[in-house]
Amino acid sequence: MGRELTVGLACAEDDWPYSEWPAKNGLVRTRFVLPPYDQLHSGHRDGPDAVVLRCDDPVDALMPLLDAMRGRTIPVIVSSPVWQADRLAEALRHGVSGYLVDGDHCSCMLNSAVLNCVAGNTYLSPMACTALRKGAFPVAAVGSGDPGPAEALRVGLSPRERQIIELLSSGYGAPDIAKRLHLAEKTVRNNLSNIYAKLDVRSGTEAVLLWLGASRNPAGATVAERQDPRFGQATLPAAHSNTG
Repeated sequence: MGRELTVGLACAEDDWPYSEWPAKNGLVRTRFVLPPYDQLHSGHRDGPDAVVLRCDDPVDALMPLLDAMRGRTIPVIVSSPVWQADRLAEALRHGVSGYLVDGDHCSCMLNSAVLNCVAGNTYLSPMACTALRKGAFPVAAVGSGDPGPAEALRVGLSPRERQIIELLSSGYGAPDIAKRLHLAEKTVRNNLSNIYAKLDVRSGTEAVLLWLGASRNPAGATVAERQDPRFGQATLPAAHSNTG
C-alpha cells in the first residue's frame, strides 16, 4: 500500500455532506481549509496532496482557491450540484482535475477521484461526462447523413486510440487502461502521445475536454471542425514532446 494521502476539504465543516468519507483504511486523511487558504500558499511547507472544493458555484468559488495556490501545483476536485456543460467546461479550463456532480457518485468514487487526480489523470462523474458530451456535440438529425463534429473527431484516431481516449475520458489512468486492454503500459503511453499530437493538446485534461467536445483549439475551431469536410481538409499537427 502507498503512503497515506492528505486531502484539503475547501469548505466549512458543516457544509461537507460526506461524513462517511474517508474510511479509516489508511489511504486518505482529510483536513478542512478555509479562505483565504493560507495552508495552500506556495510558502506553506505542509500542503495537501489534493484539494476537494465543495461549492455551489464552481467557477466563482474556484478563483480565490487558485489565487491562493499560485506557484503551487495541487490537483483540485470540485464537488458541486452544478451539472451544466458550460460551467463544467469553464471549471476544467481553469485547471480543475476532477468534477463530481452531487447525487452522481458514492463515497468510494471520492477515493478514486483523489487517487486518479494525484496521479495526473482527469476524473469526471458519469453525469459530468454526459453533460459535456451532450452540451458540446448535439446529436445529428436522424437520416440526415451528417455524422456531426463528434464523429468527425474520431476519424483522425485509430480504433485503438479511440479505445484509449474513451477510457481516459472515463477517469482511467495509463496503468488501468493497460490492464483493461491487455497492453503494456509503455504501449498505452505511446498511444497517448500520438493522441495528444493528433488532437493538438499538451495534457490529458486538454485531451479529455476536447474529446468530450468542451474545448477548442487555439485557432478558434475544434479539431473536430477542422477534420469535418464542411470546414475544409483536415491537417494534423506535429507531435508535442510533452506527453502529460
